[in-house]
Amino acid sequence: MFASRRRILSKTKFAAPSRREPSIRLRHNSGTATTSGLSPVGAAAVLFFASAASGFAGYSLATSKQTLKKTDASSDSLRNPKWGSPEDFQKAIKELQVVFAGNSDITVETDPEVLHVHGYSENDYHPAHAPTVVVTPQTTEDVVKIVHIANKYRMPITPYSGGTSLEGQFRSSPVGGICLDMGGMDRILELHEEDSDLVCQPGAGWVDINDMLKEKGLKLFFPLDPAPGATIGGMLSNGCSGTNAVRYGTAKAEWFLNATVVLPSGEVIKTRRRARKSSAGFDTTKLFIGAEGTLGIVTEVTIRLAPLLPTNVAVVHFPDVRKATAAVREILNSGVGIQCVELVDNEFMRATNMIHRSNPPRYSELDSLFFKLQGPTTASLAETAKIVRSIVEKKAYGGTGWKLARSDEEALDIWTDRKNAHYAGLQLLPGARGWATDVCVPISKLPDLVYETKKDIKDSGLVSHIVGHVGDGNFHALLLFRDDKELDVVRDVVHRMVERAIALDGTCTPSDLMIPVQSDVLSLGTGEHGVGMGKKEYLNEELGEGTVELMKTIKRAIDPLNLFNPGKATLP
Repeated sequence: MFASRRRILSKTKFAAPSRREPSIRLRHNSGTATTSGLSPVGAAAVLFFASAASGFAGYSLATSKQTLKKTDASSDSLRNPKWGSPEDFQKAIKELQVVFAGNSDITVETDPEVLHVHGYSENDYHPAHAPTVVVTPQTTEDVVKIVHIANKYRMPITPYSGGTSLEGQFRSSPVGGICLDMGGMDRILELHEEDSDLVCQPGAGWVDINDMLKEKGLKLFFPLDPAPGATIGGMLSNGCSGTNAVRYGTAKAEWFLNATVVLPSGEVIKTRRRARKSSAGFDTTKLFIGAEGTLGIVTEVTIRLAPLLPTNVAVVHFPDVRKATAAVREILNSGVGIQCVELVDNEFMRATNMIHRSNPPRYSELDSLFFKLQGPTTASLAETAKIVRSIVEKKAYGGTGWKLARSDEEALDIWTDRKNAHYAGLQLLPGARGWATDVCVPISKLPDLVYETKKDIKDSGLVSHIVGHVGDGNFHALLLFRDDKELDVVRDVVHRMVERAIALDGTCTPSDLMIPVQSDVLSLGTGEHGVGMGKKEYLNEELGEGTVELMKTIKRAIDPLNLFNPGKATLP
């Protein structure tokens, strides 16, 4: 039954909005407790975080290096956690079995096959760390009970949902622990059509949510679009984005209005009210966006919905990446309706032609742009297409072969070619496996990064293609390899690519989660896939020692026992 949880698509359940558990203390960051029943330790931790963060921020700017030396490694819970013994873990399992014995929807699994599924991924090369037990909560109250038991026996907890993350985010700790499979918490609790938002549990899939809205005939959708199997909890926790980011931004915009979170103490907080904006206190919702489950376990989320507008798709070819990128800058500054704009190189186009095997080839094998145009009416779409075409065909940019879809079916066909990038890329070297990696830089720096990376790949003797969300300055490279020797070369290329991006004022972690689950495409160092286990080594270089130490201070304040997803998001 657990293997089926690693699904590409799930069917989200719709539930009445009367599922709140009355025995849970629920705190808003601007309010008071609504009921009683849990220890106030979590509230103290949050207050400590607030004071520690404000004081430490200024202090670290001047004395970050001295501050880093102040934490004794022997007493630091991040470096030397005092977790329970194997015997303690077995006691915890027995208590979990007793607590949930009467609930058939909640399973407490120790079967080795189930543990393997939840501690291993075919999408990366990170060490496989199986949990000691897998538990399937159904409500916030269930999560609270599990967290209390974890505290009692000092047992690490790792949340698991869609299983699409690429940097080892759902790996258990090296000593095992509790895997919290949130797949069963996939209900839509409230739908507010008038306010264009809804409340759901963390296991609800974004694809399922959009399908539900379509079935109800609502012209609304959730615009963040990572991997099809990604769930709302994982998208929030990894700070995801996707192809729509050029129009709608990322998870760190205002798409997650609030979250109900179980803190490491077992206390439940709600980060804010449902209003579209609030200036009350710290933005605690964003504290958990990108935290990868290290600070709290999200059990409910209010997401903002966007109007679903008509779209059309176009593709055009360029002499080189630099001219394509320059054209995109002018298009975006013109203010026309662009939902997506994707840069692909000549090798991608060659791979796509290999898939279709048409004669003549479907596409010119040149660096190209795929556009998804957006507008409220057919006339506005036509006007947008006219403006975009007039810009790309300017002599300065040299765009050729403009092709605008003439029907919805043709638009889907063209866009599917773009979405199949990684599958198509495997055609370039039959029998090879692929390492998908990406980074993000300011848009003006993207051509330099692409050219230098392509030269590095060629000089290394590797086969690859490049796909980028050019409107964000972000690109993916699929590096192909056939054996361990070539894999070592790939690792070196990835390392240099990340270093190159950071030197250009970029990031190694834009968080996109774009790779579907499959056995032939792997990821370790990626630009849009979060930090997890794979990107920790680059954090100091990208963010600075003071900022990373501030993150550690927050972690120590909220999770002093280092029980929540240890070893992720920050340096150990």
